[in-house]
Amino acid sequence: MFENSLTAFNMFVCDDTLLCNFPKCRTKLSSFAWVTACSHVFCDQHGSDAFSRSPAICPACSSTLSGKLDTVRTELSPSEEYKAMVLAGLRPDIVLDISARALAFWSYQIHQERMYQEYSLSRAEAQLKQMEKVLSQQNQSRELELTTMRGEIASLKKVMEEYKRKYSEVSERLMERNRQYQKLQGLYDSLRLRNMVVGGGERDVLTQPGHQDFNSGVARQGSPQRSPQFFSTGPDGDGRFFSCLETNGPRTFFQFSSPSRDRGPLLMKKH
Repeated sequence: MFENSLTAFNMFVCDDTLLCNFPKCRTKLSSFAWVTACSHVFCDQHGSDAFSRSPAICPACSSTLSGKLDTVRTELSPSEEYKAMVLAGLRPDIVLDISARALAFWSYQIHQERMYQEYSLSRAEAQLKQMEKVLSQQNQSRELELTTMRGEIASLKKVMEEYKRKYSEVSERLMERNRQYQKLQGLYDSLRLRNMVVGGGERDVLTQPGHQDFNSGVARQGSPQRSPQFFSTGPDGDGRFFSCLETNGPRTFFQFSSPSRDRGPLLMKKH
């Protein structure tokens, strides 16, 4: 029964592994370790470096270790022969005292390790809360920026719709102006063709022999054809029409002078 209890205890205790108490090391101890009188344990490398000087200083609590047995290098996995002989010949009270002190050392290390883990956990939780707070602030800032950008996008969409409407109106006006231009261009071409026909007939009449002016009695040559003049009737110049009038301007019927009676004999031919 004692052996079963010891085996169960060993299984419970061996679930936890000692770690090096050097602040920047904290590796699992497996083969050899340095044990101090102040209940700290170090790996073989850091223990040899720290306790090679005299007096020795504990790297964990800075205690002075000047005694002969204040630092001991021990084997963590002893052989069966060592286990059989290390406590042989000692009285039971001494064996129990040694075992109690060894168990107290082990319990202290496990307790310190758990306290360290709890301290690390509390620091991690504090950092997590701080990060969550910062993340929440950043999310609020991003939401505010997103809301502002959505408002800007909505306003820009309204401006774009207004520009589209204006563009549509301008396009319709441009198409209407193009239709008016095509209409005026056709009217201009027809009047130009008619003017060319009328002008050619007048030149034929004026170049015939014996054609004389009623006022002077002298044959005059036809004046060169002028380009049609534009006259604007509206503010935009859309109501244009063309005039094929003479150089001196339009003349009514009553402005033409009839041939003088005194000059009549000059126009008569003697047979």
